[in-house]
Amino acid sequence: MNNDPLLMNKIAGAILSATLLAIVTGFIAHLIYQPETLAKPAYAIAAAVPAPAAAAAKAPAGPEPVVGLLAGADAAAGKSGAKKCVACHSFKKGGPKKVGPNLWNMVGAKQAGVSGYKYSGAFKGLAGSWSYAELNKFLFKPKAYVKGTKMSFAGLKKAKDRANMIAYLRSLSDNPKPLP
Repeated sequence: MNNDPLLMNKIAGAILSATLLAIVTGFIAHLIYQPETLAKPAYAIAAAVPAPAAAAAKAPAGPEPVVGLLAGADAAAGKSGAKKCVACHSFKKGGPKKVGPNLWNMVGAKQAGVSGYKYSGAFKGLAGSWSYAELNKFLFKPKAYVKGTKMSFAGLKKAKDRANMIAYLRSLSDNPKPLP
C-alpha cells in the first residue's frame, strides 16, 4: 500500500464517483416522484387566534396629558429636576444664552423665539407657541418632537415629572400664564 503511487488518485476518484452517484440518484428521484399540492389541507389544525386587544396593549404613541396634574404639580420638584438642564440653559430673567436658550418666560412664548439665540434648522421650523400641551410633548421626548435637534436630553417619561417641570417653567415669569 505504501508503494502505490496512484493511491491518492484512487481516493479522489472514489469520492468523486460517490458524489456523482448521489447527484444522479437525486435527479432520478425527482423525475419519478412528483408530489401534488392539495387545494386545502388534509388535516385542519385549530389554533387560537390572538385577540385584537393584544395590539392595544402596546405602549402609547405619545405622552399622556398632564393638564390634570398641573394644578397639584410641585414647582420646587421641577426646579430640582431642572438641575440637569443648567449645563445648557439658564433660568434667570435676563440670564445668558448658553448651548441652549434662556428659559425665562418660556410658557406661552413663541417656539424658537428667544431673540439673539441661533436656533438649529430643526427648531426654526416650529411655528407654534410653548403651550402646556406642547411643552408636555416636547419634554416627553425632544428628539421625536423636533426631528433633527442636536439637543441630547432624553426626555421625562413620567407624567408627574413633566407636570412638575412645566409648573417650574411656568413660575419663571413676572406674569405666569393661567393654568388650563
